[in-house]
Amino acid sequence: MAAPTTINPDDFLETPEGRVWTVERNEEAWRLSYAALERALELAPALMRVVVVCGIQGASKSTWIASQPASPSTIYFDAALPGVRHRAKVISIAQRLGSSVEAVWIDTPLDVAIERNAARSPDKVVPTPAIVAVAQQFEEPTAAEGFDHVAVFDGGR
Repeated sequence: MAAPTTINPDDFLETPEGRVWTVERNEEAWRLSYAALERALELAPALMRVVVVCGIQGASKSTWIASQPASPSTIYFDAALPGVRHRAKVISIAQRLGSSVEAVWIDTPLDVAIERNAARSPDKVVPTPAIVAVAQQFEEPTAAEGFDHVAVFDGGR
């Protein structure tokens, strides 16, 4: 079975030695992610669907995406995207290029996400204060942002 098409800024931080994060590399990873989304939508068949999968780090966003069937008409954008302002650019790109855009929020308790994060390989562990900061600023996605549909999934208790 083919994997779903996914754009994740973290993928652009990967090196042969593992994931390397700096402010500059992170900014470039986001620029490349937005460009990859635009390119994918420009080259895609009609009736494309972008699914923005958001939630705190360690919520199991990538795991949820991996459980979805691959579809040539669906692109998953996998990132924390805690606030309306963080999701706006993905929504704007999708709408401008004629795609529907949906939100999937993986709602996971902070303690569960921190525990999952600690089990990651060392180069993929997110500092706990960063997870707490994202959790504190997280705004539930809504249709008012421009989403055609919003779904919430329980990320585990």
